[in-house]
Amino acid sequence: MIQDMISGGLAALIGALIGSIPFGLLVTRAAGLGDIRNIGSGSIGATNVLRTGKKGLALATVLLDALKGTLAVFVVHWFIGAPWDVVAGVAAVIGHCHPPWLGGRGGKGVATAYGVLLPLAWPVFILTALAWLAAAAISRISSVGALAAMTMAIVSSLVLAPGAVGVGISAMAAFIIWRHRPNIERLLAGKEPRIGEGK
Repeated sequence: MIQDMISGGLAALIGALIGSIPFGLLVTRAAGLGDIRNIGSGSIGATNVLRTGKKGLALATVLLDALKGTLAVFVVHWFIGAPWDVVAGVAAVIGHCHPPWLGGRGGKGVATAYGVLLPLAWPVFILTALAWLAAAAISRISSVGALAAMTMAIVSSLVLAPGAVGVGISAMAAFIIWRHRPNIERLLAGKEPRIGEGK
């Protein structure tokens, strides 16, 4: 029991620290664009980076944020093992959303969640990616794609990723949906901006 508590706590700490690296802020500052938190929605995520008009920076942010999730899972799997890699993945998403270095003001966690899904349950990763692409292509709204993808993650993980992995994925996806509460309110009011526009 004590060993499990130590392993779980260490996995969560490693995951949260890796996840808290604010790549969206770092890449935009490196590009001379200042603080991304002063643009659009104020998020450090790729959707807000895209509002700078720099598609390359947005793509870099997506890839780096996803890499955080994958790295957290692999590091903990290698040094501690399963099922603590699942804990690390969930913690990476939470760390991205609430980085202590930025006063807890991070992104929504979608890209990092994809990075977590790939090593933990690649079939779920594929289904969620397809759900995002379809929903975003039809609506042209990033949050619609994210909500569709995370809903798909919950549903598909129940079938394709049973046990601790499925529970972890469902919890992670539910957390991200909860993080999208303001977006849901704007969607219901018909005020949610399309990809690359507004807040």
